[in-house]
Amino acid sequence: MRLTNLTWPKAQEYFEKNDMVLISIGSIECHGRHMPLGTDTLIPEHLLEKIEKKSDVLIAPTIPYGSCQCLAPYPGTIDNEVLYQFCRQIFLSLYRHGARKFVFLNGHGGNIKMIERLGMEFEDKGCLVAMLNWWLMAWDMNPAWKGGHGGGEETAAILGIDPSLVDKSEIGGELQFKHLSDNLKTTGFRSVEFKGVNVDIIRNTPHVTDNGWIGPDHPSTATEEWGKEMLETTANYIVDFMEEFKKVKLS
Repeated sequence: MRLTNLTWPKAQEYFEKNDMVLISIGSIECHGRHMPLGTDTLIPEHLLEKIEKKSDVLIAPTIPYGSCQCLAPYPGTIDNEVLYQFCRQIFLSLYRHGARKFVFLNGHGGNIKMIERLGMEFEDKGCLVAMLNWWLMAWDMNPAWKGGHGGGEETAAILGIDPSLVDKSEIGGELQFKHLSDNLKTTGFRSVEFKGVNVDIIRNTPHVTDNGWIGPDHPSTATEEWGKEMLETTANYIVDFMEEFKKVKLS
């Protein structure tokens, strides 16, 4: 059931009997040379399409723009510096109408701190905010699906949605990091290894890797079959989770 498609009396009727709303949030950002900029929005939206067929929870419109400052130099990436205030106003509106349980389906790691902040604030209002980071949940469901940013896991998901969105000619070879020095080796988005210890040094992603994808899961390992199975499994889990979440009594 989509909020977009309801009349206001139907929305009123829903909130008279239900206090849960499902919202997805993503980003528009670089995911390597081979993946669409909307990867983090396309995947949650596809999950919603599956969930809608199996659940009666009200689905609010997807928020397509996320916090992705470190990827901002890549053409097409859209950063959102007012993300907290924007999402807070959405939550306050839904709260006014009766929402007390917010299920936030998240497609982008950069949004996590903002969602945690909302969760703390709205708990004080007698609400609960569940943050479902689909890519982390998928790791728990099947450790073989574990992945990084724009790697095999996310590439598989996009293949499972629409294979034409992946430019396989741009996948390329081994991931090449840009190291700060011979003794300060880049190991991730922020991390640099020195004497066996990882230290965070904040840099824009083009200063870490030219390609824009990072992770242990090379994009070439992705398959459409993997993506379809992972998306179906994740959607089914979310439906089951929300049914259990409905039973929680708020204080």
